[in-house]
Amino acid sequence: MKFTPAVFAAVALSGQATAETMAVLKQRKLEAWSRQAEAGVFDLNRYAALAATTPCVNGQAGEYKCSGVDLISFLRHQDLGSSTRRGNDVWGWTSPAGREFGAVGQTDGTAFVEILKDGSLVYLGRLPTQTSSSSWRDMKVIGDHVYIGSEASNHGLQIFDLKKLLNITTPRTFSTSTDLTAHFKGFGNSHNIVAHTETNMIYAVGTGSGAGCRGGLFMVDVSNPASPKSSGCLSAGGYVHDAQCVTYRGPDSRYTGKEICFNFNEDTLDITDVTSKGSPTTISTTGYNGSSYTHQGWLADDEMRFLLLDDELDEQNKQGPAANQHTTTYIVDIADLKKPIFAGTYQSPAISIDHNQYVKDGLSYQANYGSGLRIVDVRSLKTNPTGRGLREVGYFDCYPEDDVTNGAAEFTGTWSNYPFFKSGYILLNSIERGIFVLKYTGPTLQGVAKCLKPQFLFARELTDEYPGPPKAHNPIPQEQGRQRLPPLQMQ
Repeated sequence: MKFTPAVFAAVALSGQATAETMAVLKQRKLEAWSRQAEAGVFDLNRYAALAATTPCVNGQAGEYKCSGVDLISFLRHQDLGSSTRRGNDVWGWTSPAGREFGAVGQTDGTAFVEILKDGSLVYLGRLPTQTSSSSWRDMKVIGDHVYIGSEASNHGLQIFDLKKLLNITTPRTFSTSTDLTAHFKGFGNSHNIVAHTETNMIYAVGTGSGAGCRGGLFMVDVSNPASPKSSGCLSAGGYVHDAQCVTYRGPDSRYTGKEICFNFNEDTLDITDVTSKGSPTTISTTGYNGSSYTHQGWLADDEMRFLLLDDELDEQNKQGPAANQHTTTYIVDIADLKKPIFAGTYQSPAISIDHNQYVKDGLSYQANYGSGLRIVDVRSLKTNPTGRGLREVGYFDCYPEDDVTNGAAEFTGTWSNYPFFKSGYILLNSIERGIFVLKYTGPTLQGVAKCLKPQFLFARELTDEYPGPPKAHNPIPQEQGRQRLPPLQMQ
């Protein structure tokens, strides 16, 4: 939290609520999951194993509501060797030969699976937690190694060589000492792990007080995975919940080639320059209407012009645009890194809290707790920055318990997804159930474009609702002003 007395006064006058802290968010989640545990949600054999691929037909894939997404395979957390049977994050790895693997986060460790050519799952083994169990575990991949952090006390960073998975014939439990490439102890607990593959950098965020970084970007150089080195810290913005770091190739030429991190800092979007690890700087700090807990986000386009941001508590707190509790995605125009503009929002048809989203080829794959995986076409941002052209093109709801009410703003259902496999298979990790392999079967991006009349592929003229950056950054024809996109008709 970075509120100054002046900001507090301004917020009070505007009637807006201030954002919550991580401590408040954690407590809400732990209380929710405790209620679930008492209700038997995590009990052994609570969920049935999946016998075969289940296509999405007439809006259902077995017990799960869906549209344009098939259920290919599924393994329960108990099938993945977890004694707690509770899931969290997930990430993927593609071997040099093109085989696809998943690292599945659970409260008591990380399970490893292979996704075969037909989409079926094979359980290969697991790496237990380094110290104790925790509801929060996060992992990212650089090269052939996975880097795993956790909120468990003194957990540090587990560095595991994924090539160990290539010749396994019988599932095994890996050792947290002899099977690790390295165990980095420069920080104890962390909330999320951010990876920048181009620079071989890991940024641990949300670290504890012992790390001395105020929960900011704790930098670890993993150029040599066997010898990770602490290389710096950015603490000026305080606690960072998550981030995306890139080599910048966007429209703001002042930063071309720089290593830029987009930090989601509880109440603001902070854009930072971490090119110099010894002297990182904050380029801008920007708040927004509805800010309740700035959680995560991802660049929306290869041109790095727009960013999608999700707030984890605006739906539950009924704040700002999310007062109706429909999952709300904030659209940020970052053409000017010093002056980002919150240009508009997109709302899901379902009521749910958003959690983690990733963008691939013009589609945002959103893991939205109780409403599951939601796939949104975001390409229209290039011509309509307000987000009015965004359309949901597919979904898979992995939490049928709240279907009768069109969802609920609760911490149930999915935690995250991984959509980057070349095969098109998508990993979706459920808190309660296990790991799903899904396949998007909806209209291709080309098909979606054909559905839209050409005259509606332009934005309305920018207004006070979205004043936009200088016109040089917004070549939107005035004659196309104020036209709205029609409802999307799928072919």
